[in-house]
Amino acid sequence: MTKRPSNLAESPSDLIDARIQELGDWRGELLSRLRALIKNAEPEVIEEWKWRGTPVWSRCGIICTGETYKSVVKMTFAKGAALPDPSGLFNASLEGHTRRAIDFHEGDAVDEVALTELLRAAVALNKKSIRS
Repeated sequence: MTKRPSNLAESPSDLIDARIQELGDWRGELLSRLRALIKNAEPEVIEEWKWRGTPVWSRCGIICTGETYKSVVKMTFAKGAALPDPSGLFNASLEGHTRRAIDFHEGDAVDEVALTELLRAAVALNKKSIRS
């Protein structure tokens, strides 16, 4: 991956676009697909760029992050431990008391229906938390 100079004028969405292009492989394609699912599940989602290069999606609080590593694309749900997961999507960070993650490896199938339900549940939990 080529390092780009930081440009404060770039929006978080532009930075996520650039990350997807920089990856140039299955990880970029998957991150783009996951991003589309997030936007479809919550049309009012806010894209952010935090922690020196992590895509973050928020609505009434952080929904999830989209981290990319050499052999995995990781979706970390900020309040994942409090979310129902009847399809068993969470497969990483299971020992924590707050977060849960889904690690996607090259060639893994994405259960779009279950993931959309999980994303919507995360937004609902965030909305409930701010009303309390």
